[in-house]
Amino acid sequence: MQFLVYVLIYPLLWFISILPFPVFYFISDCICFFMYRIIGYRKKTVRKNLALALPHHSHSERLIIEKKFYSHLCDLFMEMIKTLSISESEMDKRFVIRNLDIMKEAEAKGKSIALLTSHYASYEWSISINKHLAYDSFAIYKKIANPHFDKLVKKIRAKFGAQLITTKETIPTIEENYKNNKLGIYGFASDQSPKISRAFHWGNFFGESTPLQTGAEMLAKKFDMCMVFMHIRKVKRGFYEVEFEWLSEDPKTVPDFKITELFMKKVENQILEAPEFYLWTHKRWKHKRSSL
Repeated sequence: MQFLVYVLIYPLLWFISILPFPVFYFISDCICFFMYRIIGYRKKTVRKNLALALPHHSHSERLIIEKKFYSHLCDLFMEMIKTLSISESEMDKRFVIRNLDIMKEAEAKGKSIALLTSHYASYEWSISINKHLAYDSFAIYKKIANPHFDKLVKKIRAKFGAQLITTKETIPTIEENYKNNKLGIYGFASDQSPKISRAFHWGNFFGESTPLQTGAEMLAKKFDMCMVFMHIRKVKRGFYEVEFEWLSEDPKTVPDFKITELFMKKVENQILEAPEFYLWTHKRWKHKRSSL
């Protein structure tokens, strides 16, 4: 049954991916109308998150942000499909790296790199940075239940040479590479809520006490990695820019959780620049200290 679903849907996805961009984004607009106006996909969660994070905005201002967010969310989904057929030259035009020298500098240190980013702007197209770098890249993702679609997602995200590893494979892969002196870049989207059993540190995110994902920092310390933040901006529809920023050149010298807190502060500042491009459908503040 899972294979049948895949066989029926894959040709449609491929057809969508080869459409010219004006038609492609028209379809995105139609999906957005259905998702936002008709279904109201996770609208309660989005409104609750926006009210918590942006109390300085009026209700009407948050509604404008909300509508822009749903448009961006549909674009993000569609752009992942577009990766099936997009050329390298087109990707280079639409996903521009402004300061690759930071990553080259990190590679020159002879250490692996923990590259942290957030669910903001086009984190999907960030897979394209791999072709500009000397190290092998490993992108961490959550495995999809349907094995055929899981294989497709891996194919899409690995198009420019990045290797996808599941969350369960992360530690064994890093450990094995470390033992074999194989240097790599490990991509962590570490801004969302961890499982409460793994809430080893609580920090502050938009004024709320929040459990933070500390895995990237702990792994960087254990396996002697540099840590870099990838700041993505959406310039206009379908066009993005990337800037890299140092988090720590030697995490072992930094007190525990300070790098994680610095990362989350950078994420917060990034969101405040243009909040409509953050993934507000995630229940970021679902855990409270009082509930433990």
